[in-house]
Amino acid sequence: MAQSTAKVEYISLATNTNQGIWLRKLLADLGQEQSSPTELYYDNKSVIPIAQNPVQHGKTKHMNVKFHYIREGEKNSLVKLHYCSTDVQLVDIMTKAPPKSRLEFLRLKLGMSKANLKEEC
Repeated sequence: MAQSTAKVEYISLATNTNQGIWLRKLLADLGQEQSSPTELYYDNKSVIPIAQNPVQHGKTKHMNVKFHYIREGEKNSLVKLHYCSTDVQLVDIMTKAPPKSRLEFLRLKLGMSKANLKEEC
């Protein structure tokens, strides 16, 4: 069980980092080598500094070392972390139950209009 929201987000970032690096290796095997790091956008301001700072702080010492693979991925230019405000996170439409105004905004950003939606009986 996670001891904090930051830990849950950090574990999620570690999983995404591993998947991103695996996809880079797959693309390289298929002859599609990437020259720049895979960019990962996160909306949690506490997770990125934890990933970028190799110093263990009192609040992060309980995190399993295996999740610190993110640091190695950034150091080797395999991934690059960016902060992305929750306001522009399009994935929220799939992970949360936003209010109607937010749902409409996200739907339009995804290119979905009412004309594109099929009415169900």
